[in-house]
Amino acid sequence: MKKISQFFTVRLLINLLILATAVFALIFTFIHNQNSDGYILGDWLINYQDGGFKRRGLSGSFFFLVQDLTGLKLNLAVYFFQVIIICGFFYTYFKIIQRKNPDLLYLSLLLSSIGFIGIFNCVDYVGKKELIVFFIFAVFINLLDQNKLSKAKEYLICLALLIAMFLHEITLFFVPYFLIALYMKTGRLEWQRYLKYIAVTFIPAVLIYFFGKEINEGNSLEILRDRGVILTKGIFFWNIDERKYIADHFNEYRLYFLSFIISVTQVAFYLKYQKKKKFLSIALVSAFLFSLPLFYLAIDWGRWMYIHMIFLIILFALNLPKRSTNDVSKKFELDLKNGIILIFILFSLCYRVEMSGRGFTWEGIIYRVFFVPLELLNKMV
Repeated sequence: MKKISQFFTVRLLINLLILATAVFALIFTFIHNQNSDGYILGDWLINYQDGGFKRRGLSGSFFFLVQDLTGLKLNLAVYFFQVIIICGFFYTYFKIIQRKNPDLLYLSLLLSSIGFIGIFNCVDYVGKKELIVFFIFAVFINLLDQNKLSKAKEYLICLALLIAMFLHEITLFFVPYFLIALYMKTGRLEWQRYLKYIAVTFIPAVLIYFFGKEINEGNSLEILRDRGVILTKGIFFWNIDERKYIADHFNEYRLYFLSFIISVTQVAFYLKYQKKKKFLSIALVSAFLFSLPLFYLAIDWGRWMYIHMIFLIILFALNLPKRSTNDVSKKFELDLKNGIILIFILFSLCYRVEMSGRGFTWEGIIYRVFFVPLELLNKMV
């Protein structure tokens, strides 16, 4: 029993979850691309060829160039890039965890309904451009954790953020996590250093706001059709007043407040056992407030909550104790702390937070594993 308990560690469970989430993301991203999903594949194919400079347009023009040089189908060219980003992110996060000694409390964040489990509950989270920012942040944390963030590497991180801004403007709203991580590592305020991260995201945001054209200037669908991609729905067709949409569907959207309160409670419980919890609490509240325009401008409330949780999971890995060769697996004890953690985990597995629309349903991973197959069998009979 002792050998078994030493084998089945929290780190092993996290590693299995990393592997399962990565494989799941790769499979469903491929399916979305093969089906020419207008929200996932379509977002990567916004381009400058239709009307010139616009937000998110760099990716489409890049993949047009790849297609012209290689003859690859656009959906495959996009997927190969997505595979690099997905594998890069999960592998980098895996490397961080191997140097750490995570506990059950940390694992509970990954099992949150808007943590890694969120992908299994809502397949629309996969394949989106925030994966680029996740990857950049994971590399950044990995370098910080190993004390390898040299000036040259820091400038490369800033360059990556600059490019990411022209791929998706949400990069701006999550840059505070980079500043929080720097302070967590150094323990001092370095305003000149922070200014680099602010500048490389704020300047592109200003350029996009004042000079960026519409995502579809009228010829995008024709350009894509000529290149072998036929879209029938998605971002190129989007013509909705999102504030009005939220107001009209507020009975559904108000449930996001319930999911938000549950997640805040879980994070607050995590912070209770962390060093510098006062600083972290203030900093994380500030980071969330900085992202509030997203909740006002766009309907993907579940998606923004999911992105915040992934950033928190990566950020908190920086504070995990280092792994030691002398580490011995402790016997699990059902004390008050572990009891509360288990309640969080079980409850998180029961509910689901959709990307947009329904903010809370009892269709979590437990429902999808144990009840959906029975419902399908019942229909077959």
